[in-house]
Amino acid sequence: MKFRLFFALTATFAIYTCAHADLRFKDDSGQEVRLKAPAKRIVTLAPHAAESLYAAGAGDTLVGTVDYSDYPPAAKKVPRVGGYSRIDLEAVAALKPDLVIAWESGNNLTQVDKLRALGLTVYLFQPNTIADVASQLERLGQLAGTEAIANPAAAGFRQRFTALQTANASKAKVRVFYQIWKAPLMTIGGPQIISDAIRLCGGENIFGHLGQMAPTVSVEAVLEANPEAIIATGMGDAKPEWLHDWDKWTRMTAVKRDNLFHINPDIMQRHTPRILDGTEKLCAYLEIARSRRPAKP
Repeated sequence: MKFRLFFALTATFAIYTCAHADLRFKDDSGQEVRLKAPAKRIVTLAPHAAESLYAAGAGDTLVGTVDYSDYPPAAKKVPRVGGYSRIDLEAVAALKPDLVIAWESGNNLTQVDKLRALGLTVYLFQPNTIADVASQLERLGQLAGTEAIANPAAAGFRQRFTALQTANASKAKVRVFYQIWKAPLMTIGGPQIISDAIRLCGGENIFGHLGQMAPTVSVEAVLEANPEAIIATGMGDAKPEWLHDWDKWTRMTAVKRDNLFHINPDIMQRHTPRILDGTEKLCAYLEIARSRRPAKP
């Protein structure tokens, strides 16, 4: 009888302890993050973080975000706390979040440290590969307690990602210049997630050897590399006018074969499940470039 009572009390204590144990995670910077329970009030400091939070089934926890957080439409109604590069610290603190999700390479890390100094819990995300997006969904589900939605979403993402890999595994290489801005002329370096998308599609980023996320390059460097295709983003769905500034360089292979393409940055430059939409479009463009190669004699 005493043994059964002892066992019952021990089991009850164990259940109580587990229910009230801190949740511990390592963020993408390697720093430990602790929560007493899944977060119920979350502020995101990047548009892609807000979008992924909704994809992980935790949109109802979003109480603050930054400018350009416009997807899904519900995100447009969430209060703003500045832009991703300049955060209104007082506005963040006033929302009393139990978790702030920041972007390691995009946010001002000095400001992020100030948020920590205010006693706020900060989780840093830095997805650098497409596969990281699925892991990000799972982690957001853990942070917000929405694993029942986040885990199937991550599984579906991986399934679609694997199908794209398989479909493009044996494709001939296409040398690509990916232009994100005109003045200054900006591209993407090797660590950037879009470089991973280019590789998946059987492409080769002509500036993939550069270690910066978004390096500035010269027109001369592009001409010397002689890409077979140029992909430009710009702003929104409209093709940027400056894409056809390259038309005058008639000796460049991309111009000679009319391989000047455009992808909406929202589906290519945000680290969210929609990056597979952008990657599918990128793969289709590279296939067009392959089809325009002159026939071998």
